[in-house]
Amino acid sequence: MKTILIHGSGHKSTSWDKTILYMKDDKDILCPNLASILNGKESTYMNLYSSFVENCNNIDGQINLCGLSLGGILALNYAIDFPDKVKKLVLIGTPYKVPRVMFGIQNVIFKLIPKSIFENMAFNKKDTFVLGQSMKKLDFTNKVQNIKCSTLIICGKKDSANIKSAYYLSENIRNAQLQIIENTGHVVNEENPKILAKILEEYYRI
Repeated sequence: MKTILIHGSGHKSTSWDKTILYMKDDKDILCPNLASILNGKESTYMNLYSSFVENCNNIDGQINLCGLSLGGILALNYAIDFPDKVKKLVLIGTPYKVPRVMFGIQNVIFKLIPKSIFENMAFNKKDTFVLGQSMKKLDFTNKVQNIKCSTLIICGKKDSANIKSAYYLSENIRNAQLQIIENTGHVVNEENPKILAKILEEYYRI
């Protein structure tokens, strides 16, 4: 069964490299680059999600999804829309709704920082701004209860922006498990890849 690891907006697919190195069975792991799957379309959330859906639906049988931040939002959205396609779901540092004030401040900051800063991020400066603007109204509050698959919620203890969401998701998704990782912030796959690899291997093995 294919396992898809989805990166956040601040990183590229290579952000999973360290985690995968610690995983014994990596032959069925896919790490799509979100900017690439857009295939030249405008970087709105709906375009990105549509491309992600197409990507997942082209895989035969059920899949495992693991997403961080923006990747978690995409995975959450997909698990809600295609409940029979997802075998196991892992959400890392994932908001169940977009905090509008925080995103508004973030977009102002993005306008001010130089383009070169975005070279190591998923999207360039223009596309990052377009994506952020298109996500302002995302809210899965009344939909997460519909998720049927086995779900693991992961959050770094220092990820203050998302820890409340982690508890909400674990309490509102049926049979969801919650794992808080000590001494770790938002980017769990880079900050604590060895621990994350162990958690993922044990979870997907069950």
